[in-house]
Amino acid sequence: MPEGHTIHRLARDHKRLLGGQVVAASSPQGRFAEGAARIDGRVLRGTEAYGKHLFHRYAGVGLLHVHLGLIGSFVAGLGTPPAPKGAVRLRLVGESGWLDLRGAMVCELITPAERAALLARLGPDPLRRAADPRQAWGRLSRSTLPIGRLLMDQAVVAGIGNVYRAELLYRHLVNPFIPGREMQEATWWQMWADLVSLMRVGVRTGRIVTTRPEDRPGGRITQERAHYVYRRTGLPCRVCGTPVATVVLAGRNLFWCSVCQA
Repeated sequence: MPEGHTIHRLARDHKRLLGGQVVAASSPQGRFAEGAARIDGRVLRGTEAYGKHLFHRYAGVGLLHVHLGLIGSFVAGLGTPPAPKGAVRLRLVGESGWLDLRGAMVCELITPAERAALLARLGPDPLRRAADPRQAWGRLSRSTLPIGRLLMDQAVVAGIGNVYRAELLYRHLVNPFIPGREMQEATWWQMWADLVSLMRVGVRTGRIVTTRPEDRPGGRITQERAHYVYRRTGLPCRVCGTPVATVVLAGRNLFWCSVCQA
């Protein structure tokens, strides 16, 4: 599932590609035909991301709300789009470019009031300037659930996915299984600041890199050197050499070092 930095990057790219233009909308697959008909011929006034939710604002229509889920994706291009292939839920064509949406968990038109109700259920988004980490701390500090589970709850922090969860906990040497209320508040503030920095880099580069320079000898950041524990089951911890462990937590594989994060 795409994490928050990917959605913010999509919002930025969609605005650059189609913002301020009259958009031709269609649903080649047919599942969003009614919504596409309402968008067709409208101007894309702006785009926005909050956590894993993407919004397009169209004049006179309201908001297009997309949540990609596990398999959703956008494909973009310049010029005239090719003939649709596969299950294209929504195609948007502007003056100089186009977008195709496939496999999204949510693709719907909503009102500003519905958007507000949706965002009210979410925790702070580290990539938004007005985000308040105290809101997340309030939920963490009262919970008996493991911190590794809480970080995957979008009502605690919006935008964290499986990679950022594992890597953030490792970078701060936090045991994933301690209850949220047992974590030190100072640790949370350090984690939040680190998360903001990591996710901003993710928006800029389009990838998640969490290893520090001193822990990836060789200089060049390859995919194998990009993470401390994520998808490194059985491989040696980059710091202590202990094999990286894995367990299912909150429905996803959690990766951690049983020594560094003891």
